[in-house]
Amino acid sequence: MDSLRVGVDIGGTFTDIVLWASNGEVIVKKVSSSVDDYARAIINGLDAVFEEYKLTPSMVKQVRHGTTVASNAILERKGAKTGLIGSRGFRDVLEIRTLRMPRLYDLAWTKPPALVERFLRVTVDERMSSTGNVVKPLSIEEGERAVRKLIEERVESIAVCLINSYANPEHEFLLKSIIKRLAPNLPFSISAEVLPEIREYERTSTTTINAYVKPIVSEYLETLEAGLIASGINAELLLMQSNGGLTPVETAAELPMNIIESGPAGGVVGARLLAEKAELGDLITFDMGGTTAKASMVERGEYARADDFEVGGGILAGSRLLTGAGYLLKTQAIDLAEVGAGGGSLISIDSGGALAIGPESAGAFPGPICYDLGGDKPTVTDANLILGYLNPSAIAGGSVKLNFEKTITAFEQKVAAPLGLTAEQAALGARRVAASNMIRAIKAVSTERGRDPRQYTLCAFGGNGPMFASEMALELGIKKIVIPPAPGVFSAFGLLYADVEHHYSKTLRVLLREVEPDLIGNAWEKLESNAVDQLNRDGFEPKNQSLSRTASLHYKGQTFELTVPAESGRVDKALLSQLEQSFHSEHELVYGHRASDDEPVELVTVRLIAKGLDASGNRLAFPIDETNDAETTTSRKAYFGQSTGWQETQVFSRSSLIKPRQGPCIIEEYDATCVVPPGSEAVLNEDGCICLTFNE
Repeated sequence: MDSLRVGVDIGGTFTDIVLWASNGEVIVKKVSSSVDDYARAIINGLDAVFEEYKLTPSMVKQVRHGTTVASNAILERKGAKTGLIGSRGFRDVLEIRTLRMPRLYDLAWTKPPALVERFLRVTVDERMSSTGNVVKPLSIEEGERAVRKLIEERVESIAVCLINSYANPEHEFLLKSIIKRLAPNLPFSISAEVLPEIREYERTSTTTINAYVKPIVSEYLETLEAGLIASGINAELLLMQSNGGLTPVETAAELPMNIIESGPAGGVVGARLLAEKAELGDLITFDMGGTTAKASMVERGEYARADDFEVGGGILAGSRLLTGAGYLLKTQAIDLAEVGAGGGSLISIDSGGALAIGPESAGAFPGPICYDLGGDKPTVTDANLILGYLNPSAIAGGSVKLNFEKTITAFEQKVAAPLGLTAEQAALGARRVAASNMIRAIKAVSTERGRDPRQYTLCAFGGNGPMFASEMALELGIKKIVIPPAPGVFSAFGLLYADVEHHYSKTLRVLLREVEPDLIGNAWEKLESNAVDQLNRDGFEPKNQSLSRTASLHYKGQTFELTVPAESGRVDKALLSQLEQSFHSEHELVYGHRASDDEPVELVTVRLIAKGLDASGNRLAFPIDETNDAETTTSRKAYFGQSTGWQETQVFSRSSLIKPRQGPCIIEEYDATCVVPPGSEAVLNEDGCICLTFNE
């Protein structure tokens, strides 16, 4: 082994590390996340791997990283002190928002506070029309006044968003030059560079978020790079974006809004490649870790994508119309639904005497009671231990010791006794409540998108995903479950499968039947020129560059768009007609109906996805446990409900599934545990995946 590529995914409880050697060897490692300094867990985890496997840091040629630093800064309101410069009359855009409410009949609900306080929001007297004509010019003196006011308030970052700048960014670029002249070291973001698209609130919110987290992300990346270099790792650093593509560290520092949801994206990237390699068809992905559970979809070999999402809105599942609880970020991302249900989610009894799960989590420290690190509040992991699903002595290859006696004593006192139940009944009830919460996430990306989950395969990963997959599949009518190799660190594997990716967009607002095709073609060609320039700077040869077009459209008069793919090449009337038909079909799939063919369709935004492909042409193979211990088993009692009670349950390794195994049984691995309930069967396929099916 002469070179290594490293994937690192930070979660709320564990930091997952995967090393891929040039000879195909794969090494995985789980370490506890260091919440006070996420970079420390990465450095310490890599040092431990180097020592254990007798490797040298200089062998690492590339580090790929998924991080929650940006999202945590927003969730905890610990971003930079930010100032906002807007057009006169638009000072309160961040507070007026779009009048969306997550709870329609809750009169006590209040909007989250704006990321920029009102006294730090200043305006300039200028105006640009929606067609890009200057209605009122911006004077240099007016711009300097606004910038100096924010400098005097000692802001740490500045956001600039002027009305209709997507049509003509001249005034924003003037303010940019003033900021660079008056405060050359002050971070700033202008909407013309962050999001040159229509809609004032969405553009203002996105630009503000970028400015708000920019200093935090830049400092974190500098600290991480310095730590890697101090450890002898002088390698290229790439960051996972919310859209499933990688971006160079310099771009991530400049546009950190693209890495807000970088952590959850990695697992969906891995699932897409798995679906292609193993010919699994369409997938629903289910990723359950220590703090949250995420669901998404892979259809026809592509991720399900969203054009915007909210940060800090709590539970993201449920009706997508009930938005407004968080901070809106308009950027292309893998369409994810998330709930606060993970292994570390706290179990409590609400004021009505019912079991409640999360969204609060015990995290990495003090963690569940069974970790014996000082935690005293029951969690979902404690419930699984009581039910016999987890090894009663240790998990993670023995590195995390468990205290069963302490767990069951605390669980009986704090959960079971108040409910008048036995420990196993209360634990099973808590598990079912957690599962029902997570089913909401799956429905949010499937049934609410016009998809029938029964037609999909459930791909479950994360440290706790394989433990809950069968229960949710049965409830949803899903007939097949796939557990990928190394499921507990699968999101880190996804980082190693991803390509460098850049997204570009331009708002046009034209009716397809009235526009000259060249107008649209020229817009796409300009985006493609910018994309090629960027990929060239990234070091990709033309043969390793991939460009794909998409378009956001709606029926004339509608407010929101749907995005559909568009063919490359010259834009003509035939292509526009095909684009219109694609929109009709997507509208019918998502909303259950379509307008008549004579209803005018408006093209709002042209988009482009530019990828830099791996020059080596090599793809990481999924690790397959080739040890032959098919007849080596242990057993323990596990509880599967009142009708069956406690059953003696065999415990297998993954490689034991080279021949089919009937449930109930449990598959234990270094990084995850898979529960195979009664009435089901598990077997290993040629790609090393556990395939779980249910008996008729």
